[in-house]
Amino acid sequence: MTSSENTRVPSQVDGASSRDAAPPGGAAGTSDIAETAETAGTAEVAEVSGTVVAAEAAGGADAGAGGVTVLDLLAEGELTVLGRIEEASNAALYCSVTYRGRQAHCVYKPVAGERPLWDFPDGTLARREVAAYEVSEATGWSLVPPTVLRQGPYGEGMCQLWIEPGTDDATDPLLALVEDEEPGEGWKAIGLAEVGEGRTALLVHADDERLRRLAVLDAVINNGDRKGGHLLPAPEGRLYAIDHGVTFNVDDKLRTLLWGWAGEPLTEETLQVLARLEERLAGAGALATRLAELLTAAETEAVRSRIRELRRTGRHPEPSGQWPPIPWPPV
Repeated sequence: MTSSENTRVPSQVDGASSRDAAPPGGAAGTSDIAETAETAGTAEVAEVSGTVVAAEAAGGADAGAGGVTVLDLLAEGELTVLGRIEEASNAALYCSVTYRGRQAHCVYKPVAGERPLWDFPDGTLARREVAAYEVSEATGWSLVPPTVLRQGPYGEGMCQLWIEPGTDDATDPLLALVEDEEPGEGWKAIGLAEVGEGRTALLVHADDERLRRLAVLDAVINNGDRKGGHLLPAPEGRLYAIDHGVTFNVDDKLRTLLWGWAGEPLTEETLQVLARLEERLAGAGALATRLAELLTAAETEAVRSRIRELRRTGRHPEPSGQWPPIPWPPV
């Protein structure tokens, strides 16, 4: 996407998105969950932002003490609700999880706390979050924190490891606003953003291989809401991404801040990853079997179709033009 093709970051009065169009009041049981979680929580927990990051760099799904993997811990451990993440659009509970001598912190998003959306079936967001983790793991990039589907204090929900982010001093910025008409070296243009008083600035993201991989993952899973706040730099140069509830729609829903590579050729590594994904989604492949447990047959077939199209074109996708390509708010 060149600077001449930049799309203005939409204001709040621009066309409402599927996220903005959710009926008020949320799903049944949301208020009860919130009240209970607030009673359990501390002031510090209540102020946690909607960013889900991991509390221990626990090495993905590798086994730890006693042969217990992180996925074992998340799926089988005892959940204790410590508080509610207030900025999350759906009920998101900050918890501790304990199992066979291992303990970590996690985020538990019960299905009962999901707000209805006009373009996604009710009660499916948790499963989509887990499916995003499964696809991420199949790429070998491990961009999504370990995530499972399990029963919790408020019924079935998504449970995701909380990973402590790196400090600001230790991580390079991934997003920026610049006054120039072109992005500087090491940056990619996203679009023009309104910054007040009739002024605009160029919104850019880093020309970072981790972000480029994430842009490919988002294209595969059809992410309808990739915001800046979902990009989580972690210790040791890791990058995680969170909030994948509005993914895997059969219609083109791709809305993202990561348009900097739009139309550019995919890397050779990416083409190899896509070929591997297509193989694992064929027939009774492991990934196909797992996604069949989480998504509809049509949604799984749409994943196959998107992968085939990416391999056919050999290029990063471009905005469809059917609706605003950048989510609001963008961060």
